[in-house]
Amino acid sequence: LPRRGRGRSRRGAGSAMSFRERSPGGAGVETGEDAVAALAEPDGPDRCLSLLPWDRFSSWLHCVCVVGFDLELGQAVEVIYPPHSKLTDKEKTNICYLSFPDSNSGCLGDTQFCFRFRQSPGRKVSLCCFLDQLDRDLPVYLKKDPAYYYGYVYFRQVRDKSLKRGYFQKSLVLVSKLPYVHLFRTMLKQIAPEYFEKSEAFLEAVCSDVDHWPPPIPGKILHLPIMGIIMKLRIPTYRDKPGTTPIVQNMHQADAQISMALPTVHEVDLFRCFCPVFFHIQMLWELVLLGEPLVVMAPSPSESSETVLALISCISPLKYCSDFRPYFTIHDSEFKEYTTRTQAPPPVILGVTNPFFAKTLQHWPHIIRIGDIKLPGEVPKQVKVKKLKNLKTLDSKPGVYTSYKPYLNKDEEIVKQLQKGVQQKRPTEAQSVILRRYFLELTESFIIPLERYVASLMPLQKCISPWKSPPQLRQFSQDDFMKTLEKAGPQLTSGLKGDWIGLYRHFLKSPNFDGWFRSRQKEMTQKLEALHLEALCNENLVFWSQKHTEVETVDLVLKLKNKLLQADREHLPVKTDTLKKLQTHINDIILTLPDDLQDILLKTGTT
Repeated sequence: LPRRGRGRSRRGAGSAMSFRERSPGGAGVETGEDAVAALAEPDGPDRCLSLLPWDRFSSWLHCVCVVGFDLELGQAVEVIYPPHSKLTDKEKTNICYLSFPDSNSGCLGDTQFCFRFRQSPGRKVSLCCFLDQLDRDLPVYLKKDPAYYYGYVYFRQVRDKSLKRGYFQKSLVLVSKLPYVHLFRTMLKQIAPEYFEKSEAFLEAVCSDVDHWPPPIPGKILHLPIMGIIMKLRIPTYRDKPGTTPIVQNMHQADAQISMALPTVHEVDLFRCFCPVFFHIQMLWELVLLGEPLVVMAPSPSESSETVLALISCISPLKYCSDFRPYFTIHDSEFKEYTTRTQAPPPVILGVTNPFFAKTLQHWPHIIRIGDIKLPGEVPKQVKVKKLKNLKTLDSKPGVYTSYKPYLNKDEEIVKQLQKGVQQKRPTEAQSVILRRYFLELTESFIIPLERYVASLMPLQKCISPWKSPPQLRQFSQDDFMKTLEKAGPQLTSGLKGDWIGLYRHFLKSPNFDGWFRSRQKEMTQKLEALHLEALCNENLVFWSQKHTEVETVDLVLKLKNKLLQADREHLPVKTDTLKKLQTHINDIILTLPDDLQDILLKTGTT
């Protein structure tokens, strides 16, 4: 394999930079499209020259690790591929401990799960930063979190008398920034069993395949070859209508080579995960929405990770803005921080399997205890909400342990609908669709009044003057928002009764509101900047410059150049024609100035 072990050269760093360069003054800047096009055409003769080996790989994965068990060292990273991939000692330690189930889990055979861990501070952004534009096209809940990695695990434990320990224990781990759980789970299912038979040469071939994948472009049908199989999938975009998944058809005649069409890249089997506690789904939705500290106690990492991921997805299309750990162990670097009793539990969701946590996390206000997740052949029995004092050990009965009283009245219809589905042996996929739609409608009913109020904070377009700084957004007022709920509250779209006002008051203090509002604030501020740019373009700037001094004209040129750079840097929602028009204005103004000033201004990029 020609790509093996080749690190990035200094020439390559320059090449990556060249994608972001230029055209004088910033006009018509393509902001990385050339890079994406080059990645999208892996066999393009010229474009490939500016991309190094592993660039495409890095847009999907950070690295692949093999974690084994050493009798003297315990869990240890045996292989990191590609070899130049960088992991700090702390990151390696986290990967080691999180890649194996706790000994009490008794996971014989093959087990799949995922975990999430903090990236060590001070790390440089990976080479594929120019692919950030792809991140901008994603729905907010699928955007990468720069501070965290995901680990997708395929763990094998089988009896082997030839080994001192009596067992073969090994994990194949995909480390990535992308939250594409279903994609990487499917990929591991295809490659891990064969890897355990063939070892490192096979792993090199897998990584070489990934390095030939197109970039993860949202909205496009992607074909990803992996060891003789082709996965066909589509990554959602923010333009997709929430709750809709464009169908990726399988096996068209035109592409008979397609082996597998993935219906989703990121969703888990929602009904299967919530089945043990589905009488309480509405209460759990409230707890996740409000960013309450929540522990999922499960018999294995597979159940804990799927349940945590199901919980954070139930408030989609809102993004869950606090930390969450699909699988958390006593060896985790944040163990002390998250289990201390000297302060209130942090607003995080933890998935745990070690019985030790039943005692360590007794002070947490909300605990979900689940047994083995099985698809129900009969209607699940009603499981009451239990008081926390009744939770003594991890062997306690399944249920939700909390003293929380929901703000909204219980929706009996969704429970009946799901129960009827179980009786009629409705497929779990169909049950999950019903449940996902229920959560979506509930979340949208809750968030629409907030969207409507926040939109009213935007200044009117007539307030935007080309000769003044863009106007500021009006301040968010909790009292003013609450007043809007009487006539334009959730009752317009939801029949659910209850204390909606109390739910909103609690939500406005939560990390999820803070994250949502910051995101909306940024969008609206950028919209104001874009409108201000358009207002400038519609002015006769040359005529203005003729009535002002040289110093004022030079100042205007520098400010306009900075505006163009800002539009590129912050990816303002401005049409390319507007940017070209502004560049023309700048050039026309410069031509009215003396030659020496022209030379200086044409070379000046500003910052």
